[in-house]
Amino acid sequence: MERSIEPMMISDIKETEYAPPFLPEGMSGSENGEWTRSRGGLERAMQTRTILESTVLLCDNQCTLWMDLGCMRGMMTRDEVQLCPDGEAVRDIAVITRVGKCISFVVIGFAYTEDGEEVAVLSRREAQRRCRTEFLDRLRAGDVIRAKVTHLEPFGAFVDVGCGIVSMLSIDSISVSRISHPNERFSTGMPIWVVIRSVVPFGRICVTHKELLGTWEENAAAFCPGQTVTGIVRSIESYGVFVELTPNLAGLAEYKEHLCVGQRAAVYIKSMIPFRMKVKLVFIDTYRGEGISGGLHYYLPKTCGASGIMHLDRWQYSPPGAEKCVETVFD
Repeated sequence: MERSIEPMMISDIKETEYAPPFLPEGMSGSENGEWTRSRGGLERAMQTRTILESTVLLCDNQCTLWMDLGCMRGMMTRDEVQLCPDGEAVRDIAVITRVGKCISFVVIGFAYTEDGEEVAVLSRREAQRRCRTEFLDRLRAGDVIRAKVTHLEPFGAFVDVGCGIVSMLSIDSISVSRISHPNERFSTGMPIWVVIRSVVPFGRICVTHKELLGTWEENAAAFCPGQTVTGIVRSIESYGVFVELTPNLAGLAEYKEHLCVGQRAAVYIKSMIPFRMKVKLVFIDTYRGEGISGGLHYYLPKTCGASGIMHLDRWQYSPPGAEKCVETVFD
């Protein structure tokens, strides 16, 4: 599978270069202005089923969400807040946690309050239904899409894969270099890329991430024996200490006392052995401090699938001829 030669940061990619019909909430990049400056604009948005976005300002005692759309206020009743499996009701926590956050919706009508104020009636559920049927359910394993980190737990990261629909990214799928908690790699609200592992129509969506952070060779190309570089202590074993040089590349140094996981280190690269995927390191110094700064670097596929979405059939982490083949097969 042909891949881009140079790593890319998420901030390097413009919306015009990859703009699928449905994006995570708060990432659409589109302006609501032309639709919300007048009632006529909202009517046209309703007729065209255009997905808009706005920040929730209030959840009242009836679990109705309220937003300022510009020309008028918008209201979203509890049942319209989230797409749920048949027979399941929208939970209170799913409603109140939307306050202060940007959400996607479509206009489904107009109504009057008891005070005679005209408001737009909104539905996030309908936006999510469209996202599922017109986008997510049509994806296949290996498709690469945008996502946004919404919540972090010790076992993984929850990510928005479109219009607030959430997928769980397990901690072992985040990077090749092992981490003890997803907050060592991500932060809430962070935009990322993910690869689809599987999609069950109107069911679970499984994604992975490490396949976009480069192969062993791609990461090792940034280093050579004789250099002294910085890294992060990721694992301390009786036979040695694993130091992360990049999220998809770690080396092994001799055991050293008084180290702790997460500590930064200056290490000398003694040797690099591609066929064994080994990087031998020597500790020069260790110190406290923040993790390696800077955003994630992505090696994105140049090839697109039939749907026009970037696609990976297969990803091989290990170099050709390596003792062990480490790969992910999507198709």
